[in-house]
Amino acid sequence: MRNLFFDITLMEQKRDADLLRVNKKTILFNNRELKAIENYCRKYRVNNRSKFMREAVITFILKKLDEDYPSLF
Repeated sequence: MRNLFFDITLMEQKRDADLLRVNKKTILFNNRELKAIENYCRKYRVNNRSKFMREAVITFILKKLDEDYPSLF
C-alpha cells in the first residue's frame, strides 16, 4: 500500500520544480527607454523590476493570444 502523503509530497515537488525560474533572457534598452522605465518604477514604487518586466511581457503575450484566438463569428 502506497503512502498518500508521500504521493502528494512528490506531486508538490514536481509542481514547484516546474515553477522554478531557471531560464534567463536578456533585454537591451536604449537610453530613452531605460529612463522611461526608471521614471515609471520611481513614480509607481516598483521595487522588484524583474517581476515587473516578467509580468509586463507575460500580460502582453496572453492578451495577444486571447485576441488571436479563433472565433466562430
